[in-house]
Amino acid sequence: MADHPVATVQALLAHPDLWRAGRIEPNTQTITTGYPVLDSLLADRGWPKAGLVELLSAQLGIGELRLLGPALARLSVQEQRWIAWINPPHIPYAPALAELGIDISKVLLVQPKTYADALWAFERAVKSGTCSAALAWFDDARLAAKDVRRLKLAARRGGTLAVLFRPDTAARRQSMAELRILLQQASLPDRLSIEILKRRGGWPTERCSLELAYRTTRVTRHELREQLTLWRAKSLCPIGAPPLCALPAPQSAHAGGP
Repeated sequence: MADHPVATVQALLAHPDLWRAGRIEPNTQTITTGYPVLDSLLADRGWPKAGLVELLSAQLGIGELRLLGPALARLSVQEQRWIAWINPPHIPYAPALAELGIDISKVLLVQPKTYADALWAFERAVKSGTCSAALAWFDDARLAAKDVRRLKLAARRGGTLAVLFRPDTAARRQSMAELRILLQQASLPDRLSIEILKRRGGWPTERCSLELAYRTTRVTRHELREQLTLWRAKSLCPIGAPPLCALPAPQSAHAGGP
């Protein structure tokens, strides 16, 4: 006797190899953004700890680093891995990072000489497993879709929160990044306007405003002086340095600073 059609359909729908648009399996490899409003808009309730995020804005310095601050602070404390900065437009200001709670002894600066070197360094950083997070700034006109896809796969393999800072014009181009957020200055100080362009398990969102974190921990003058001494004693890591996967643990490797 043939199976009942309804039972057959239910059996097919329950098959583990069948993906349904309304069923999003939770990703346990996440870290809270530190902003409950933003977490609530994300299927995984945080940044992917092994994935690629794009932050798009018309200009730099509108609060994008403060947006990442709570997560970077947690990663710098919880993990004995680097937080790599690849080709930043300005050398990060150590006291400001310390004010956000980021352990600056875990910060690794890489300033490549060419675009190809920057792309190579970022891919190596996120793929090697030696970095809990890696941030990168590229010449966006030269960034190809295939490069973004490769970086996404590398971040998954290395278990790294990879963040690309891109101009707002990149919103018109398709991207393989798991998460894309458009950032704009808000009308009020210490706030940031965000619009999620792409997210896992959901449609784009309308624009909303976040109150930015400023200080997640208090650092005493003595502690800050010690951290700055360590920061300045370390030399800048050039592109010709040993591969990132061969670097020793953060306590003894060479990082850069002002």
